[in-house]
Amino acid sequence: MTPDDTYRTITKETEGYFRDKGSKFYAYAFPVSTEEEVKEKLAFLRKKYYDARHHCYAYQLGAEKTAYRINDDGEPSGSAGKPIFGRIQSYDLTNILIVVIRYFGGVKLGIPGLINAYKTVAVEAIENNTISTHTINHIYELKYEYPIMNEVMRIIKEEALDTVYQQFEMTCTIHISVRRSEAERIKDKFMIIRNLSVNYLNTV
Repeated sequence: MTPDDTYRTITKETEGYFRDKGSKFYAYAFPVSTEEEVKEKLAFLRKKYYDARHHCYAYQLGAEKTAYRINDDGEPSGSAGKPIFGRIQSYDLTNILIVVIRYFGGVKLGIPGLINAYKTVAVEAIENNTISTHTINHIYELKYEYPIMNEVMRIIKEEALDTVYQQFEMTCTIHISVRRSEAERIKDKFMIIRNLSVNYLNTV
């Protein structure tokens, strides 16, 4: 398992293939970050493989893994989407979509056979990929008047913080990215500076 302020995801699109009793299973793994991206990938594959009987899939999104979905697309309940999702979980991945397209070979595989097929081909798609680890970061907005610029920038430099947005005028605004495990400590350092406003924006 990863530390509670990191997450693992895939870095590219990859494929997997499995065949059993004439049925062909084509797996596609995609790095995605939004449900809109998921819809685009599904639409693309449905158009490309319009003659396939099943387009089963599972996805998980977000550093906190709060958004996910499983779809059997006509296969017996629990025999397709769940095994795919199980592989996503076993590799501790997020921001990933795996779609498995099945061409029926004329011989029924039974639920154990289907579970094995969808699990096996999903693993192959993952194993053909590269997994990377990312930190979970809080984004804070710093607002201050120009005269205290040096105090603010000193902390940013000392802590080697990433700035994701900045606007320097009489009233300055900077958005900084802070690793979640360090967020409270660094926020406290900024709070010591008089006339500096520190606001949490979001987590990425």
